[in-house]
Amino acid sequence: MRKAILAGGMLGATILMAASALVSRRGPVGNKSVPEPAKPVALEPYMGRWYEQFRYEAWFERDLDAVTADYRLNGDGTVTVLNRGRKGGRGGRIKQSTGKAKTADKVTNAKLRVAFVIPFYGDYWVLDHGDDYEWSIVGEPSGRYLWMLTREANPNPELLEQLKTRAQEMGYDLSTLRTTKH
Repeated sequence: MRKAILAGGMLGATILMAASALVSRRGPVGNKSVPEPAKPVALEPYMGRWYEQFRYEAWFERDLDAVTADYRLNGDGTVTVLNRGRKGGRGGRIKQSTGKAKTADKVTNAKLRVAFVIPFYGDYWVLDHGDDYEWSIVGEPSGRYLWMLTREANPNPELLEQLKTRAQEMGYDLSTLRTTKH
C-alpha cells in the first residue's frame, strides 16, 4: 500500500514537472533589458476589448489571427481574461482560453500575474499605454514576449507606426515581430 502511494506521488510529481516544462517553453529573447512600466495603470479604463496588432510569436498563439483580449474586473480585484484568436486565418477555427489575473504591483497596477492553467502564473507588464487607453504595449521581464494592442481592430497606420517606434525605444527588436491580421 505504501509503495502504491509513493508511486502515485512520484507519478503526480512527474506530471507536474512535465506540465511546468510545457508551460515554460519560450522563444528567443527580443529585449535583453526590459524596462519597468512607464506609467501607472488605472484598472477600470484598461478593462474591455483589446485587438492585438503585433506580437512576438509564442507557442500558445502560433499561427493565430484576429486575436482579441477581453478583460473584466471582478469584485475581489482579480481580472478575468478571455483571449481569442482564429487558427487558419480570419475565417478559421476559433481558439480561446480563459485566465485569471491578479495585480502584482498594487502601487502602479502595471504589473500583473496571469494564469491560464492554475497554479502556473506568468508576468504581464503593461509597459506603456495611451493616455486614453487607446493603445497598450505589454511585455514581461524575460524579454521573450511582446504584444501591441489597440482598442480598434483596424486603427490608422500612423498609430501602428507609433506603437512600433515606442517598442523600439524601449529596446525591443522588431525583426521578429508578427503582424496580426484582423
